[in-house]
Amino acid sequence: MAVFLVIMIGLLVVADQLVKNWAVNVLQPVGSMDFIHFGDFKIIDLTYLENDGAIFGSMAGQRWFLVGFTSLVLVAGIVAMFVMMKRSKLVDVAMGLFIAGGIGNLIDRIRFGYVVDMFEIKLFRFAIFNVADICITLAEVLLLVYVIFICPKIEKAKREAEKNA
Repeated sequence: MAVFLVIMIGLLVVADQLVKNWAVNVLQPVGSMDFIHFGDFKIIDLTYLENDGAIFGSMAGQRWFLVGFTSLVLVAGIVAMFVMMKRSKLVDVAMGLFIAGGIGNLIDRIRFGYVVDMFEIKLFRFAIFNVADICITLAEVLLLVYVIFICPKIEKAKREAEKNA
């Protein structure tokens, strides 16, 4: 499973960086373009944005703090991934997604001083985000599913096994 996770993380980081490279070279000059729409009804546009902060632009201009904090969280995530390895494939994949997203955004912060974002949901006003952000958000959703639905069943089975032993 460890080899699979390393390959998955590597592929996701490469995909994130390729999309961001495309955004810098193609999207930045035009600013914004249609992406997914039905007639005049826009769902998602591609909009170039340089985010020098954290989520929703918070902590703008705190480049080195964000680099340091992200690095610490990534180290903790990598340690947690190996400590929790084989607990659940869902947790393993979630941790891999989390690490890939963190690495993708960390590369941008070190390289540019900001994170390149490009996906803008037009259905409702929301943040503009990137592939790394999608990985991190999906990881959070998977971990919530594990904590809310799977972990209690595992704990219940352990208690029943101890009770019957």
